[in-house]
Amino acid sequence: MESELRILLSEEGSDPEHIARRTRSLREELLLLDVDDVRAVPAGEAPPGARGVDIAMVGALLVNLGGAATGLSQVVTVIRDWWGRCHDTRPSLRLTLDGDVLEISEATDEQVVEAFDLFVRRHATAGA
Repeated sequence: MESELRILLSEEGSDPEHIARRTRSLREELLLLDVDDVRAVPAGEAPPGARGVDIAMVGALLVNLGGAATGLSQVVTVIRDWWGRCHDTRPSLRLTLDGDVLEISEATDEQVVEAFDLFVRRHATAGA
């Protein structure tokens, strides 16, 4: 059974270019894994008269985990490590898989590890 993980990253007060760079960086790391695909979420056409970029779409990725049983665990490990290397400011993350949502914003490293581990365990149990 294939699953799709949606990742949304954001930073309070950041411009779209900064978010786009962070998103590309995370995407490049995820593409090194044994996943079927990692793609940016298309923003769609802007409504008439719109002047800006939807910053939420700039920071959105879809990861097609494929059938690999270890896919989610590997992806979450890469995301956690990537987030930990964001020393200047850490982006807020929102991961969504099969209706289950994990949100990380202001948290200690230990809280992040615990939250990600719980998220992976919930889905390992659901897939068993």
